[in-house]
Amino acid sequence: MPDLHKVEPQNAVGWKESVLGDVIELKRGYDLPQAERRAGKVPIVSSSGVSGTHTEAKVKAPGVVTGRYGTIGKVFYVANDFWPLNTTLYVRKFNGNDPRFISYWLRQIDFLSCSDKAAVPGVNRNDLHTLSVRIPPLAEQKAIAAVLGALDDKIELNRRMNATLEAMARALFQSWFVDFDPVRAKLDGRQPAGLDPATATLFPSHFEHTEDEMLPTGWRHAAIGEVCEINSWTLGKRNDLRTLEYVEISEVTRGDIGNIVTYNRGEEPSRARRRLRHGDTVLSTVRPDRGSYFLALNPPENRVASTGFAVLSPTNAPWSFIHVAMTLPEVSDHLGQMADGGAYPAVRPEIIAAMKVAIPNEPKILEGFHGTCAPLFEQAEANRIQSRSLATLRDTLLPKLLSGELSISTMKLERTA
Repeated sequence: MPDLHKVEPQNAVGWKESVLGDVIELKRGYDLPQAERRAGKVPIVSSSGVSGTHTEAKVKAPGVVTGRYGTIGKVFYVANDFWPLNTTLYVRKFNGNDPRFISYWLRQIDFLSCSDKAAVPGVNRNDLHTLSVRIPPLAEQKAIAAVLGALDDKIELNRRMNATLEAMARALFQSWFVDFDPVRAKLDGRQPAGLDPATATLFPSHFEHTEDEMLPTGWRHAAIGEVCEINSWTLGKRNDLRTLEYVEISEVTRGDIGNIVTYNRGEEPSRARRRLRHGDTVLSTVRPDRGSYFLALNPPENRVASTGFAVLSPTNAPWSFIHVAMTLPEVSDHLGQMADGGAYPAVRPEIIAAMKVAIPNEPKILEGFHGTCAPLFEQAEANRIQSRSLATLRDTLLPKLLSGELSISTMKLERTA
């Protein structure tokens, strides 16, 4: 928690010292066994965030939730009516304070100081309520929440935009290379939907039997190892790099990298070995069904990934084609089934290399797919870069605003100066 005694008086006018229990009231969440959950529009919030949906809400929005067991210390703002699970604490009463401000303000609280020493530590709500705190007046709360909230809103907008962009690329892949919609349309005597005549001409108008299934005439199934190299570039002792930007598996979720740690050369973890090139698809070999993958677009020369990843570098197919083909949900499920081991089951790179994908005999089909989809992924990457910058700015401002070291009025004066 910030040292409140170091706050400059002119930046903390009207701030009040109190105990947390006078500012808000926390309450334990509610049981909801898996067997009783019914998919709906109500978010189910666990100690790690939204973990599903239900048809019934227990708490009216806006809400603020933190972990009681499991993930301790993270705080979530919930904009819709929700169901907090019993592994959480939620704010039952805001006592006239701004809910979104409270969601930021709670991030400075030392939750672990109020946890027990059991095998599975839990946060004691009563102990939290006795913590000494300092809080600004309501007007300042709203101003702080507006600044920090604007940054988070833009990050969330970028996330939704990226979901749409990537869904468009996956839909086109599904249509062309899985369902073969253009071929079926021509077989039925129809013009393929959404294709210009030149592109439609590239697709055959018939199917033929193969060992596995029906494929468009002239197409074949190719192993992934035929169209890309796997783990072809490894960090060596002689590589002239002063620092390394390291990507760990735990920081990667379905295309997004949460945190990239910079190490001085020689101080990096021993597993920081996979070097990256533009267009590489990077898949976790550990628990591959969890969707820990990302696409490397114009990575800096010193960015490396954990040896727990398999790095797929395109050789005979566009990177957009390989990336979509190898990050489909059914691929992740298959690799998960093929993984072996104990607590951390992993899949061998040769299993990934043996997976097959339908390849057209006309290279211009792949070129057409790449021409449409590469800009979608490039825009998504630009959004991710912007979101990381916004998150850094938010995390820099947050402790200064919440301690009173920096005031909103000062920020406004500096912008107009």
